[in-house]
Amino acid sequence: QVQLVESGGGLVQAGESLRLSCSASGSISSFNAMGWYRQAPGKQRELVAAITIGGSTNYADSVKARFTISRDNAKNTVYLQMNSLKPEDTAVYYCYADQLKFPRLRYWGQGTQVTVSS
Repeated sequence: QVQLVESGGGLVQAGESLRLSCSASGSISSFNAMGWYRQAPGKQRELVAAITIGGSTNYADSVKARFTISRDNAKNTVYLQMNSLKPEDTAVYYCYADQLKFPRLRYWGQGTQVTVSS
């Protein structure tokens, strides 16, 4: 089975940076897209960033220009660089991967907590 292991969360002050990692148990070339959702208390889960197998990226308006998603195929890892963090970025961040082959199954990481203090 596909396993996605997340790391890199923590507690930081506003304006600081974190880098999240999502490592897959197999080649990330087997995924059509990978990315990150986040869920804050009292709010719905929202898509933060995504990257396709072709390298196209997509970001939520609230994080555009501050967050960057990237990948390292050799390490089977996707990264989310989060700069200029704001208290409203506080959430549990979940990595996901969509299977390239049909059916396009979605796999999830265990989640990592990001807390930004003011």
